[in-house]
Amino acid sequence: MNKSILKIISKKNKSKIICLTAYSKNIASIIDKHCDIILVGDSLGSVLYNFSTTKKVSLDMMIEHSKSVRMGVRKSLMVVDMPHNSYRNSKEALKNAKKIILRTKCDAVKLEGGKKIYQIIKTLVKNKIQVMGHLGILPQSATNFRFKGKKLIERKNILRDSKLLEQAGVFSIVLECVETSLAKEITKIVAIPTIGIGASLHCDGQVLVTDDLIGLNKIDARFVKKYLNVTKQINNAALKFKQDVIKGKFPSKKHSY
Repeated sequence: MNKSILKIISKKNKSKIICLTAYSKNIASIIDKHCDIILVGDSLGSVLYNFSTTKKVSLDMMIEHSKSVRMGVRKSLMVVDMPHNSYRNSKEALKNAKKIILRTKCDAVKLEGGKKIYQIIKTLVKNKIQVMGHLGILPQSATNFRFKGKKLIERKNILRDSKLLEQAGVFSIVLECVETSLAKEITKIVAIPTIGIGASLHCDGQVLVTDDLIGLNKIDARFVKKYLNVTKQINNAALKFKQDVIKGKFPSKKHSY
């Protein structure tokens, strides 16, 4: 286990882990100084490509965006989502995880699920590939996007899966839209960090999609807090550009050769 991973684990119960998404060098280079982890999420499917589901995101898409992000990351741990149908069995998962790491120089990969992918994660970890887990709402396979943990059977399954993921060797677990008391319980019983998204402040860290955080993506999910309205700022800049061009103010001599 490398030093960067150990540093993340050492934050358990000590200091909060900050994680944001990036899909390009420019965004990665801005958020890198504030993050512990930068995630190249398959959320890029909806954020950048307007896909209705992350299932449409391909391995090549993830790799190309990750190569761009890598150029902007200096200090953060870089994690890449393995997309839908890229880890259906241990052999496929190992082949594709190696491909992602070789081509993107990322530090770890993230897989969704618990018991069903236990052996797959064990295979990756055995081959010295660092893995981040993901429980709760699983966008790659979800049929409904309601928060998880209200029903007793859901609680039992997610609790079981959190322990299984830890046993399999993941270094952290994303808990997506997991009921507050359940997220608190999981965070208490596992020795590895939990990173929440819509899973309360009891997690060891938090992750958000950067485009949601800055108000660039039109989303009205309960777990999103918009810290900036960059859409308005882009609109204002485009309007001023338009007005300057129409009035003959741009380009001036200063902006001409």
